[in-house]
Amino acid sequence: MPEGDTVFRAARRLHEALAGHEVTRFDLRVPKYATADLTGESVHEVVPRGKHLLMRIGEMTLHSHLKMEGRWLVFRPGERWRSPEYQARAIVGTARAVAVGFEIAMVDLVPTTEEDDLVGHLGPDLLGPDWDAAEAARRVASDPRPVHVAILDQRNLAGLGNEYANELLFVRGILPTRPATEVDAPGLVDTASRMIRANRDRNGRTFTGDTRPGQQDWVYRREHKPCRRCGTLIRRTELGATDTSERLVFWCPVCQT
Repeated sequence: MPEGDTVFRAARRLHEALAGHEVTRFDLRVPKYATADLTGESVHEVVPRGKHLLMRIGEMTLHSHLKMEGRWLVFRPGERWRSPEYQARAIVGTARAVAVGFEIAMVDLVPTTEEDDLVGHLGPDLLGPDWDAAEAARRVASDPRPVHVAILDQRNLAGLGNEYANELLFVRGILPTRPATEVDAPGLVDTASRMIRANRDRNGRTFTGDTRPGQQDWVYRREHKPCRRCGTLIRRTELGATDTSERLVFWCPVCQT
């Protein structure tokens, strides 16, 4: 699942492959930008912002969001792609590498000076160079909604997805439905930062410290299985800011109060 750590690694991989090189192929397969052409421009950098990717080329920024299925893959020129071509929505090639965005849910091309129109609403970025824990805690602490909803709101802090939200609340012993105004927001934010930074450079995300398949999570997608701490069966429900944005929520009724 593309969460902040996944996007961070994708940005690093794209930056290493493309930065400092001239674009020799540019193809956006979305109607709004189908005629855009940045060939001849240089790729300055690729940076993550929460779950968003910003590829700065010339005076423009190619913005993408992976959502659930999206992924950027890097190939050698002429190498056969490992995903079907019809799934490609963005292609940026240089003489040494070709980056292809498959099944990307959101693609925008804007002047770099207008990036804030796309990502300016985001809260402090857990993996950003300007991470502000105090501001993130302030935003979470002022949100009266269930804490699971509050920490998934990218306007409060950017980078957490549903797996992180479930695992974080278990580690902190917090019931997902508890109002965010009633939790230790600084402690919660601190744990979130340490958790995602610990996974930032791993190919296999783990929350338990065990990287074996099926052993990485405390509660996520483990409904009806025994809690790894107390043996109580893990429960499942749904929570969301709206009926159409509900996420699956997993918790231990003994360890989380």
